[in-house]
Amino acid sequence: MQATKPSADAYARRALARLIQPQPTVDAIGAGLTFYQLFTEDDAALRAEAEAGLLAPVASVSPKFFYDALGSRLFEAITDLPEYYPTRTEAAIFSLHAAEIALRVGRGATLIDLGAGNCEKAARLFRTLAPSRYVAIDISADFLRDTLRALARQHPQLPMVGIGADLCAPLVLPDAVGDGRRVWFYPGSSLGNFTPEEARAFLSRLHEGSAPGDSVLIGIDLIKDARRLEAAYDDPLGVTAAFNLNVLRNLNRLLGANFDVRDWRHVALYRADAHRIEMHLEARGDVTVRWGKQARAFAAGERLHTENSVKYDLPGLQAMFADAGFEDLHAWTDAGGDFAVCHASVGR
Repeated sequence: MQATKPSADAYARRALARLIQPQPTVDAIGAGLTFYQLFTEDDAALRAEAEAGLLAPVASVSPKFFYDALGSRLFEAITDLPEYYPTRTEAAIFSLHAAEIALRVGRGATLIDLGAGNCEKAARLFRTLAPSRYVAIDISADFLRDTLRALARQHPQLPMVGIGADLCAPLVLPDAVGDGRRVWFYPGSSLGNFTPEEARAFLSRLHEGSAPGDSVLIGIDLIKDARRLEAAYDDPLGVTAAFNLNVLRNLNRLLGANFDVRDWRHVALYRADAHRIEMHLEARGDVTVRWGKQARAFAAGERLHTENSVKYDLPGLQAMFADAGFEDLHAWTDAGGDFAVCHASVGR
């Protein structure tokens, strides 16, 4: 695929975004790597968001509160578990279809890694896609900065930009990302953490930030047997449980709350009607959680909803990408039909 010059409208959208973006904190970390801190932790706003979830009729907490440094490391450990098939299945798809993916996606683009985490999935594509620049975005800014330092030493000829940002906020990129052809990379079925309506809106935002010739490369988990899904999110070693329970420690730190992780147990269940795995924390007994002037009483068995992971089928994906404005969807799957890697483009 040849690079396409962005349209005048696309240039205008990007210029406007630069005018309205907040002033980032910029950290030049050696040759070829620059880090932008766009996500500034507004403790008051975060406290208000967390408090609203805890006081709702059905208590919930945003999955973004999972990801302090410990939460990021625990998620890394989850991806190594035998029960957690998505990571290795997605990696196998990329390996098996590398030549076809390179031909379809094109080489030499700016690879924008959304929710980059430890950057390993994107790094495996450097040889396949030969990006001209690598842009990693994640809410866990300190973890990402440390990861990119190590990655930049391994790939000194590849310009890198790190961005600490919340993907739920308006996506505004710094000038260092450039105006060349972009590939938005969103692996690991992270799109499934949104409701279908939110996922469609997220894809629409990517489309609005794109120019003709840009594209998305997204890994998405597919609908399958409930027992396999529940095992993937409730492993016998308890790593996923620790990951889920760690959100309580983060809420304690943020709110000054008195959650005791020993009062709660991890629950993962599949809701076939909504095609999604749900993660909850269930009170082992009657417990009252206090923070500041607020309190929430939980009866024994009452749950705090922490995460959704929606599963899709291929016709549903086709419709969702089309509704968001993308064209020419192609999906590569494994032999068992467990997982899909999807590529779709912005029309010229």
